Amino acid sequence: MLLKKQTVWLLTMLSLVVVLSVYYITSPEQQKGGELAGVEETKTDNKETAATESKDGTTVISGIASDEKFEALRMKLEEQRTKMKEDLQTIMASTDLPAEERSDAIEKMNELDEIAQKEGVLETLIKSMGYDDALVRADGEKVRITVKAKDHSASAANEIIQMVRTELGSLQPVAVQFEPVK
Repeated sequence: MLLKKQTVWLLTMLSLVVVLSVYYITSPEQQKGGELAGVEETKTDNKETAATESKDGTTVISGIASDEKFEALRMKLEEQRTKMKEDLQTIMASTDLPAEERSDAIEKMNELDEIAQKEGVLETLIKSMGYDDALVRADGEKVRITVKAKDHSASAANEIIQMVRTELGSLQPVAVQFEPVK
């Protein structure tokens, strides 16, 4: 008896689903609650522990305890960049606009990619200094850095600022914010 190609394809896919289901059920790395997706709620202490501003007003050091805030900043930055890239891609794809405007959009897109790459390098460098985590946001006017650390000081902030200025090669104001590790 000759089976049709569609029948063979369907049976192959069904057997693959069964095999993957059995693997998932028997895998040792299951979540504790047995949920497919879960949100872990933690209590946060949102009090400000210290705030200092330098003489020139460009360096701000403060300690704020909030893991949710750190992740929200990362998500917000990613959303903004995605939105900007979509807008630039729309401009690049438009045939109604002059070539100069489209090339400007390409340049802006390349700048966004370059900034994101530099931010990633800076985050890695800051983490290599012994900090738990870091988030770098360079938006053109100001460079904002959020660092998760056990303790913070003005000298540690100055060290981070010098590294940022060396890497970015600009004299933009740099703000460093420390968040204590729980």
